Amino acid sequence: MNRCPWCTCNDKMTRYHDEEWGVPLHDDQKQFEFLMMEVMQCGLNWNMMIQKREIFRTCFDNFDFDKVAEYSEDDIDRIMNTEGMIRSRRKIEAVIHNARCFQKIREEFGSFSKYIWNFTKGKTYLYAGHQKGEIPARNGLSDKVSGDLKKRGMKYMGSVTVYSHLQACGIINDHLESCFRYAELVGISDAVPAPWDLMPGGPDSALERGS
Repeated sequence: MNRCPWCTCNDKMTRYHDEEWGVPLHDDQKQFEFLMMEVMQCGLNWNMMIQKREIFRTCFDNFDFDKVAEYSEDDIDRIMNTEGMIRSRRKIEAVIHNARCFQKIREEFGSFSKYIWNFTKGKTYLYAGHQKGEIPARNGLSDKVSGDLKKRGMKYMGSVTVYSHLQACGIINDHLESCFRYAELVGISDAVPAPWDLMPGGPDSALERGS
């Protein structure tokens, strides 16, 4: 069975790839979990995040954003002193801050999932060349989403971080065409070719970079 090469380093990464990565996600608590794991990953690597996932869940009440939004200084100290936790106070504070921003987005749009899927009108985007391994670190779509999340106050939401999240939650299907999950996910999603203006170098991308 063929898989994307990045997931073959250990069993947890393989399970994540086979069962979660790229599956269209419409559950807000899982959206928050994936997005905040991206925050914790900044400067590190995804394998470490998957290995520490249960520690994150313990620290952040299974990523219940309503509970996290109420965290106090005592909670920050508790998290900082949790064995195996990434001890970055700035990132922990960012997760708490982002939970409050997440709540505001939900209040405005009804759900975070509705908000973020609206950028593609509910479609999963397939980018020409990506299924052959020509995958960028960011593109016009991630620039656009990143810019909007930052305007809404969310932290650690650079375009590279957002692109990874769009892959994870199925808004972009970046499985290789040779991977068994590519066709499976095309079959269960409303997948369409990505518009040319949201390709790398398209006008939206240029606009977000200030070009």
